[in-house]
Order: sequence, then C-alpha cells, then structure tokens
Amino acid sequence: MKIVIDGFGGDNSPNEVLKGARMAVDELDVEVVITGDKKSLLSKIQELEISDKGITVIDAQGVISVEDNPAEIRKSKANSSMGIAFGLLKAGEADAFVSAGSTAAIVVGGSTIIGRIKGIKRASLAPIMPSYTGQYMLFDGGANLECRPEMLLQFAIMGKNYMQLVHKKENPKIGLLNVGTEDEKGRELEQMSNELLKSSGLNYIGNVEAREVPLGACDVIVTDGFTGNIYLKTVEGMGKFMKNAMKDIFSGGIMSKLAAGIVMKNLKGVISQMDYRNVGGSPLLGTSKPVFKAHGSSDALAFKNAIRQAKQFTENNVIEEISKAL
Repeated sequence: MKIVIDGFGGDNSPNEVLKGARMAVDELDVEVVITGDKKSLLSKIQELEISDKGITVIDAQGVISVEDNPAEIRKSKANSSMGIAFGLLKAGEADAFVSAGSTAAIVVGGSTIIGRIKGIKRASLAPIMPSYTGQYMLFDGGANLECRPEMLLQFAIMGKNYMQLVHKKENPKIGLLNVGTEDEKGRELEQMSNELLKSSGLNYIGNVEAREVPLGACDVIVTDGFTGNIYLKTVEGMGKFMKNAMKDIFSGGIMSKLAAGIVMKNLKGVISQMDYRNVGGSPLLGTSKPVFKAHGSSDALAFKNAIRQAKQFTENNVIEEISKAL
C-alpha cells in the first residue's frame, strides 16, 4: 500500500514527517511518498540519518498555509506540497493521503480535487476522541459550520460504517449532541435531525448532552461543524488542564512524588488514552478516496499513527461500504 504525505504540512515539518514516515515503513508494511521541495527533503533525510528505503520524494513548489485562501489549492497553489499530494491520490498513484497542513485547504482539496462519494452532501472531518469506555467519533469537527438535517443523517451513516469496520464496534450507538435529552429540545436543526435519525434504522439512542459523551454514552456523536468544533476545542482544553494539574500535584514535594510513583502505572494509561498522537489523525469522510487530517502539531509518532489509520481505512474498504449504505 502506498500513502502520500504532504511533506511541509504542519508545525514540525519536514523533520517529523520524515521520521514518522520512516517509522511507518518499518512497522506498518507500507510505502510512503512525500511531496515538497525535493532538494530540501533529501538533505533532511541525510541530516537526520534515516534510510530512504520505501520512501519516495516528489518535488513540489511552495506550501499552502493557513493564511492562504483554501480555494488556491486548485489554482496558484496547485503545485504546492499539498496540491501535488492530492494530484497523486487523484491519479491513482497513491492509495491514501495524509497532511497536517491547513484544515480548510484539506477540506476544499478533498471535496473538489478528489471529489465526494456519490450522494454525499458534504465531506466531514470526524476526529476520534477518548471516552471513559474507549473511543468515539465526532461529526462534524469543523468542516461544515452550517448543516442541514439530511447532512447529519449522512454523518451518522458514515460514522456507523467507520466505527464498525475500523474500530470493530458491533452495531455502533449513534447520538445527537443537544442541550437536553427530550425530543423537543434544541433548534430546528436538532429537532428535524432527531426525527430523521429515529427512522433511519441506525442504532440511534436519541439526544445526548455534552457531559455524557466523554463518559461513553455513544460511539458516534453528530452535530453541525460550528457546535462540534467548539465541543472539540473544549475537550482538548480540559485535557490539557487535567494534564497540567496532575503534573503540579505530583511534583509538589517528596510525599507527592512518592504518591506519583505508586499511581504512575495507572496514570500513564489515562494519559496515553488522551494523547492525540496515539490516534494520529481525523478522516475526512465523504470523499471518494481516503483523506486524513493530522494534528497541526504532529510529531513523528502522530504521523506514523495517521498513516496507520489511513492504511486501516483503506484495507477495510470504508468508502465502498459507505457507498453501499447510502
């Protein structure tokens, strides 16, 4: 399997991209194509003293940044590291795409260069989030700020297939993010979406309040991208708060350090579960070929795991199964 990576996407590129690619080739039985300034990338490979076996570098000109108009991915930025990577995926010269670059450009490129699955209204960013009972998928993470009820229904269908095929969840539970559990709660969007989901044939459990989601209330939670992005950033912020608070508590003195030694094994498990690097990236579901958005601050471990996710996604024929479900 061949995965193409935008070599200059993200805060820590290209060094961490190259190191993550090396880890992926060694551990995941994949080939990796990296796009970007070829001279610079080859120089970095030598500087980092990593083998280029299983890694191909494709030359590209420039980078599309978060400040750029994302639509330029099809125009003046078509030859950028991200633009060339999308071109390789579209041409069938790679099986999946990974980038830690501009989210907006990835959404535009995935939707217009690669194209959507027939019948899909909008592609959706769907991050995998940690919960008390395991993991759940959030739709939409911020790709579509305004949504219609039929879009939320499609998000639910895509999420069900992803969690069932990739995460091996038997009959995943679907929830609708809302301000209360009663049917009459929420805006017109939530009320109409609730009725659609109830008649969908999915394992729909109804409206779910935000506080219940991290406790394992459902396997897929759907909402519009505006609400979803606020929810996502709030959860990320609380995770950082808890991590910093625990660090302060267990570094306060000799007794605190002794206590840390006793509970460290259990703490490491919780910290690992909350570490985005162990997930790797978020699929852009709804595109006709696999597209993954890695975290902007991804290091080598995160890039390796984003490639792992892309491989699992492709191997499990998620796009084909979503097409059938629609």
